[in-house]
Amino acid sequence: MTDRYGTDVLSGDWRAPKRGRATEHPADLGLVVEEVTTDWCGEIVTVDRDLDVLTLEDRRGKRRTFPLGPGFLLEGRPVILTAPVRAAAAPARPTRTASGSIAVHDATARVARESRIFVEGRHDAELVEKVWGDDLRIEGVVVEYLGGVDDLADHLVGFEPGPGRRVGVLVDHLVRGSKESRIADSIARSAVGKHVLIVGHPFVDIWQAVKPDRIGLRAWPTIPRSIEWKHGVCQHLGWPHRNQADIARAWQQILGRVSSFADLEPALLGRVEELIDFVTDPAG
Repeated sequence: MTDRYGTDVLSGDWRAPKRGRATEHPADLGLVVEEVTTDWCGEIVTVDRDLDVLTLEDRRGKRRTFPLGPGFLLEGRPVILTAPVRAAAAPARPTRTASGSIAVHDATARVARESRIFVEGRHDAELVEKVWGDDLRIEGVVVEYLGGVDDLADHLVGFEPGPGRRVGVLVDHLVRGSKESRIADSIARSAVGKHVLIVGHPFVDIWQAVKPDRIGLRAWPTIPRSIEWKHGVCQHLGWPHRNQADIARAWQQILGRVSSFADLEPALLGRVEELIDFVTDPAG
């Protein structure tokens, strides 16, 4: 069928460029592609083989996650993005640690200081290790897992804080009027208070310290009080949440999106740096 100018009107716009059939292409980091359904254009910054997704970062630093596969344009041509082949060569040695400090290569860990950092929550401890682990080993600071802030007083009795034996404590949801704040105030007024620094972040859970766009969210969802927070988040994301094993796998997916301090909220960064300064202060 043609119009009065003889153009085949069923063949589409004859002036539009022909993109051709999609071809497979590895989703290599640094590649700039466009996702066609959303017109989101950005650089590939992460590829998650377990979830079969990739994350694009646009020129403003915004990030968004998409499934691997068809639906992308590379230099104007349709491609089917696949997980990249793992490089056989060893990666270049980083010049910075995950916390942003200058990397020190081939240095042996310092003999552990007597001072310690206690971290409430297993997920909290894993996040601190991932981002600040290199720095803590260089400084000789040991991080100990604290099951709950209710156990803090007993831990301090056994540890016996004092000069040169300081304790830094990172507590979840340390806000005014909370149980956590009352325990912190009581310890601060005690005989060992000047040798103990208790700081906290305002988040319901350490998961919230990860920037939400790192897992494809504009903001962390508001979960009703009647629903356990982590289960509610997994439900919002469409992730399994039947039991603790599902929650543990969900956390590993979130932790996997963290590669440096840039993936965390400033409200956590400042508190951890404050604790490290406190327990490594020579005057202490």
